[in-house]
Amino acid sequence: MQFRDLKAQYSALKTEIDEALLSVAAAGDFIMGKKVLQLEEQLAEYVGVKHCISCANGTDALTLPLMAWGIKPGDALFVPNFTFFSTGEVVSFAGAVPIFVDVDADTFNIDTVDLEEKITHVLAQGKLSPKAIIPVDLFGQPADYAEIERIAKKYNLLVMEDGAQGFGGAIGERKACSFGDVAITSFFPAKPLGCYGDGGALFTNDDALAAELKSIRVHGKGADKYDNVRIGVNSRLDTIQAAVLLPKFKAFTDYELENVNRTAQLYSQMLGGIVKTPVVPQGYYSSWAQYTVTFENKEKRDLVQSYLKEKGIPTMVYYPKPMHKQTAFANLESAHIRYPVSDMLCDCVLSLPMHPYLSGKDVETVCNVIKEA
Repeated sequence: MQFRDLKAQYSALKTEIDEALLSVAAAGDFIMGKKVLQLEEQLAEYVGVKHCISCANGTDALTLPLMAWGIKPGDALFVPNFTFFSTGEVVSFAGAVPIFVDVDADTFNIDTVDLEEKITHVLAQGKLSPKAIIPVDLFGQPADYAEIERIAKKYNLLVMEDGAQGFGGAIGERKACSFGDVAITSFFPAKPLGCYGDGGALFTNDDALAAELKSIRVHGKGADKYDNVRIGVNSRLDTIQAAVLLPKFKAFTDYELENVNRTAQLYSQMLGGIVKTPVVPQGYYSSWAQYTVTFENKEKRDLVQSYLKEKGIPTMVYYPKPMHKQTAFANLESAHIRYPVSDMLCDCVLSLPMHPYLSGKDVETVCNVIKEA
């Protein structure tokens, strides 16, 4: 059994993917080719925004808006404490200070009550200038953007949606990656929509911001390739990756997203009352980057994980260490306060096999072994 079975996906899409790859090789259209523009148009239409700007990876996607916004030393940006390192890393890379915010125990996403408390604390101290919030759509489910955008407006803050895990999710009729001033996603192979290497994209309705992001991703170029009007980076999506993503995107919208939601429902039905299953609030839709359950304590989590391993069932702990305990952030003031929910989750969560090609029989096997354990 695979945790996320990319080989099964390739087998299902082999003809389309092989043809797409060969067409790029035949055309010699390797950098920012026609398939890149085609992908950007399709993704923008799907998400429901005016602009999709592809780039080299999800971390660059987080970095480019901070460059466009002029984020600098002395600025404070608010990020969830329970997430992957890059969300806070890009803030420090810009010279600013990440302020960690605890998360909700049910949704795993940023706790909006703690968010506002952290903002008012920074303002009261007067040492840093609050500039932006970077919520994360963890494990495939969008954060509480109605409340986040209310708070952002109240304190005049920018919002960048980190939808690296959330692409395909939704709140009501609004798709993930359509929230905030700008949103990003990642095409890392294991993501809900993944390529065969690194890749990423940004989404926005802001024409001026889109133009600046397009410039920054290609060395800050102006109207002419050799007229560089700002300091930028080299962060282009390879045409080969776009070629892979186009047939995968069709499969994603045609049946993969439906399949993972059916699998998640089956997991929740079979594990209800055995472990704490993921909570999807009313009106929300998850793309299920991970299916993550919560145990009563670390000992029980570790016991079950070990037993599953003995039975040949792969699992992962996302995440074993919260942001504030990362060595790289040890010098930050916000690394030395309590984050009770984040600490609890790191000790108690376990992610189970989840992908669009997981059979109902496999789900039943996983659940039965957990019950045995």
